Amino acid sequence: MYVAISYLHLSCVVLSFALFNLRLGWMFLDSPLLRRRWVRLLPHVIDTLLLIAGVALAVQLGQYPLLDAWLTAKLLGLLAYIVLGSLALKRAPTRRARLLAAIGAWLAFAFIVAAALTRSPLPWV
Repeated sequence: MYVAISYLHLSCVVLSFALFNLRLGWMFLDSPLLRRRWVRLLPHVIDTLLLIAGVALAVQLGQYPLLDAWLTAKLLGLLAYIVLGSLALKRAPTRRARLLAAIGAWLAFAFIVAAALTRSPLPWV
């Protein structure tokens, strides 16, 4: 069961990041595709599955945020990724601000992946 949940989690990570980048590209191109219903709904479905799988993995491993530093760091990175991603896609007032937020979101994503792979709160140190 652990392997199946792990694959679901990893698949959702890849899909979520790919869809973020696709939507970001469409946003910068002013594409009407951004207004399609599936484009607005699918990220929520994927991210919900990602969160459920992540919680299930934490429970199975017996590792929890605030108890395990690497998981706490990963969760804080996730919050940064969500805020920066929201700024990049919708909330930042200018294209320049959206680009800077996107770069921040990419860095937050890289941190999350590095923390997960190294199981360290300081994966680049």
